[in-house]
Amino acid sequence: MVRIPFLDLPPLTAASGSVALPGSKSISNRVLLLAGLAAGTTVVHDLLDSDDTRVMLEALRTLGCGLQTEGRTLHVTGLGGRLQVHEARLFLGNAGTAMRPLAAALAVLAATQGGDFQLSGVARMHERPIGDLVDALRPLGCAVDDLGQPGYPPLRLRGTAGGRLRTAQPIRVRGDVSSQFLTALLLALPLVSADGPVVIEVDGELISKPYIEITLNLLARFGIAVQRDGWQRFTIPAGSQYATPGHVHVEGDASSASYFVAMGAIAAHGGAPVHISGVGSDSIQGDIRFVDAAEAMGALVRRGPGWLEVRRGRWPLRGITIDANHIPDAAMTLAVMALYADSPTRITGIASWRVKETDRITAMATELRKLGAAVVDGPDFIEVRPPAAWQAAAVHTYDDHRMAMCLSLAAFNPLCATAPGNVPVRILDPGCVAKTFPDYFEALFGLVQADPAQVPVITIDGPTASGKGTLAAAVAEALGYVLLDSGALYRATGLAAQWDGVAPDDEAGVARLAGMLDLRFGHGPEGSRAWLRGHEVSEQLRQESAGLLASRVSALPAVRQALQGLQLAFRRAPGLVADGRDMGTVVFPDAPLKVFLTASAATRAERRYKQLISKGIPANIDSLRADLEARDLRDTSRAVAPLKPAEDALLLDNSHLGIEASVQQVLAWWAQRRPFQA
Repeated sequence: MVRIPFLDLPPLTAASGSVALPGSKSISNRVLLLAGLAAGTTVVHDLLDSDDTRVMLEALRTLGCGLQTEGRTLHVTGLGGRLQVHEARLFLGNAGTAMRPLAAALAVLAATQGGDFQLSGVARMHERPIGDLVDALRPLGCAVDDLGQPGYPPLRLRGTAGGRLRTAQPIRVRGDVSSQFLTALLLALPLVSADGPVVIEVDGELISKPYIEITLNLLARFGIAVQRDGWQRFTIPAGSQYATPGHVHVEGDASSASYFVAMGAIAAHGGAPVHISGVGSDSIQGDIRFVDAAEAMGALVRRGPGWLEVRRGRWPLRGITIDANHIPDAAMTLAVMALYADSPTRITGIASWRVKETDRITAMATELRKLGAAVVDGPDFIEVRPPAAWQAAAVHTYDDHRMAMCLSLAAFNPLCATAPGNVPVRILDPGCVAKTFPDYFEALFGLVQADPAQVPVITIDGPTASGKGTLAAAVAEALGYVLLDSGALYRATGLAAQWDGVAPDDEAGVARLAGMLDLRFGHGPEGSRAWLRGHEVSEQLRQESAGLLASRVSALPAVRQALQGLQLAFRRAPGLVADGRDMGTVVFPDAPLKVFLTASAATRAERRYKQLISKGIPANIDSLRADLEARDLRDTSRAVAPLKPAEDALLLDNSHLGIEASVQQVLAWWAQRRPFQA
């Protein structure tokens, strides 16, 4: 999705339908590194496409791995445990699943085969601890230099060819800060197990054990049978070598499933459930156990191989106390489900939240309080008491994908007796979901329902060639809203009449076509696109002839009435920008912001002249101006939907304004009408 500064969610009232999950981030990046270290080619199916996997792929490409995409599969030709590149600088964003394992693998390879590698990330990555992993690597004989604050990235990993590591004694690593340190060692140390077994011993209580189970499961698929003695001692057999399994399928992300499980528990009421495909009863991910917690709160769940089906059971939800050490990422969703419970929910065992993409305990407590919840938090727990009265809030996401996705569930507040006013929720920096689920909000809007009266609408009108279509599209993109180009509906109706041999003044015939108009809009790299009856008509609708047809059929009252139902259907979450003649006066008279765009005939003629000339179409500026003035007169004096601003419209003269300045003015007006504090 476009990285917009904020996304306003209207009050949501129900959810149902099906969603297909993206691939698991934890599995995806582990599989990529394993395939990169193994000999031969591994075919990876259903790999997650996200910021975190992109930085891992770029790192592997830089290190010399072969990468080839064929449809939805990726062919990874690995290094066979031998460095092809001995010097590189790798930028790993905020991907802990890339930074920690790559640091360990490259430290081991550089120490034994020679190399010099620098690993860095975004500012937040440089605040996420890696010292416990470094402290485990240095006694082995790995040269690891801190390039910033000791114990944190960025790091330099170096060594000379022929070096040997001290693997005869157990390698010790702390397990009570992040399981990723142990995972990193488990992935790296098979590379130096030729002469004997390698033992890793864990100091302290190992947190997030299910993530280690994922690591062990995937290691086994690549030929490494790690022997485990409880959760304190792990032995990599002597002579272990990575071998490609040939094909690997990445299951859907169980952490991402938690948002839709919660959605079903909260809002799948009185009808169809929320069906989730990609993860189910056969999942190897620990976060699938989130389903048990959701059931404890009242969700009704059916499950099978690769799927879940969830609907509301107990309502309000039941407040619970849970040690969430085993589901640290998914447990964030429980904190937001707690808003819909009838008693407090206490989540413990989550100290690892503090060293994730942000300090998630502090962040979650801060944002839930904005919504009206009473929250108590401590070093490794959070307790949430449901709001006595919901509050409209602009919630920060801290560049943390899970904060954005969790907090979107607060938009279901109309289902609570404590939110009778239907409270919208603003998600700041919603684009951060690209880390693991780039299409999350599109998936959300495909499932939810909202009272149309609560879905905000901005209408934009103005004379021909005033730029209203360009402005409407830009405002819709800036807000993440649905776009309705009502002019395109009339153009398509005129085109359909032409295809069927219906005269443009045959009111009944054209109205019949308008009532069953099969028109679909979409977006491409060159702008908006349209399909009529399955045929792309984007260019045809932009032609002057289509505009003339639209002008004729739009003057027919029966046609306008036939298209009104279709126009109303565009009013859906998260909001609508409607461009057209009677959008603010007839179709959406309750729109909270109506803009009437004006510009002098001379300015509009000059714009149209430049547009036509740029396309190689000959034009005369004086003729264009005369045509525009004639059309203005015709449009303002017509009996049906004459060109005039709505009584409460704001006038915007863009004769001397560029598109960016016009957009900013509309957004400023819009901000004045929203309930969120700046």
